[in-house]
Amino acid sequence: MTPAEPTARNAGATAPPPGCPAHRADGDADTAVPLSGPRFQTEPARLYREMRRDHGSVAPVTLDGGIPAWLVLGYRELHQVTGDPVLFSRDSDLWNQWNSVPEDWPLARLVGRRQPSILYTTGERHRERATMVSDALEAVDPFMLRHFAEQLADELIDGFCTEGATDLISRYAMPFPVRVLARIYGFPDDQGPGLAAAATDLARGGERVEAAQRYLFEATASLLAGKKAGAGPSDVASRLLRNTAGFTEEDVLHDLMALALAGHTLTADWIGNSLRLMLTDDRFATTLSGGRHSVAEAMNEVLWEDTPVQNVAGRWATRDTSLGDRHIKAGDMLLLGIAAANNDPQVRTHGSALTGGNNAYFSFGHGEYRCPFPAQEIAEVIARTAIEVLLDRLPDLDLAVPAEALTRRPSPWARGLTTLPVSFTPAPTVRPGDGR
Repeated sequence: MTPAEPTARNAGATAPPPGCPAHRADGDADTAVPLSGPRFQTEPARLYREMRRDHGSVAPVTLDGGIPAWLVLGYRELHQVTGDPVLFSRDSDLWNQWNSVPEDWPLARLVGRRQPSILYTTGERHRERATMVSDALEAVDPFMLRHFAEQLADELIDGFCTEGATDLISRYAMPFPVRVLARIYGFPDDQGPGLAAAATDLARGGERVEAAQRYLFEATASLLAGKKAGAGPSDVASRLLRNTAGFTEEDVLHDLMALALAGHTLTADWIGNSLRLMLTDDRFATTLSGGRHSVAEAMNEVLWEDTPVQNVAGRWATRDTSLGDRHIKAGDMLLLGIAAANNDPQVRTHGSALTGGNNAYFSFGHGEYRCPFPAQEIAEVIARTAIEVLLDRLPDLDLAVPAEALTRRPSPWARGLTTLPVSFTPAPTVRPGDGR
């Protein structure tokens, strides 16, 4: 991929220069697919099938402003990219398109230069940092985690259980994960609602994003300052500060923010997408009539078929190479097509069958940058508790609108519902100390 000239910094540019991913190696124009538009919300599975049919397992795409990249659609190709951090690096400074990226690029939050969090460190320093984070998360007591998650679920459900109807996204799934995470990370409980509001604004995007980022940064900085002074019990923040592995306090701050944001948004969408599946798919109807046996199966199905993570930016080729019959040049960006790879017909030959306990999906990543295993366990406990407590309390939940009326947030990156309106028989609140 040849960098564009500095004069091509116009964010509205749509025609990438020859040699970029939007052109075939043989010089014939290959129509690049804009990574935007309503089809990523309304029919992503069909869109990815069409892209695979027209372009193969690695497709040329354009990002905001006509910036070219490759989208890795194939399961095997994605396994190769995520499994080889030497050839396909996480170092965004390698990108050969920086001269074409405007200063006010809308995707700067996703693809920035010299980003300080664990997500962008490389080599041995990344492995040291990942071990530090994993150790801090692994020390979380799973029984304490489950207990607090149950308490919070009851608190949130008490807020609407007498009404007979609610929106499960805004009043339950979206505020739930970040408040549980806030407790185990070390934030004061009274800060939970504010963190939930900021996380919701970041997930939705728009004009409130900057204020939400600032709030989260200031809250996390204040938390670490208090922990450094010796305030509070042992928690994730305290453990990170006690074992920095040579990283600075600023590094720890950015890592904690990254953990909070990724853990919250993706877990909230996992809860929402799983509830949608259980409310709209006859295979899971028995769960809603009182059983729990298929909650885990529904959650697993979502990670294959309706994963909260659609696409991830990204990896950068460290040298010229080949991938999926495409010629990839040094510095080219490769986007990880998580949803597309999960549904690759070469590995999902019976795509309509229940996935059961098969966890070979890419929804938590793969390779060196895979979501730390303790973080996956924490997310699963939070999501499963949220769903099980809700079904225990309101066993006759019913979707209040036609399934086809449900809409998704407008993003090619994450896949989450905007609303999930339900009706149910009004139920009594649970007073503190009563249990369920």
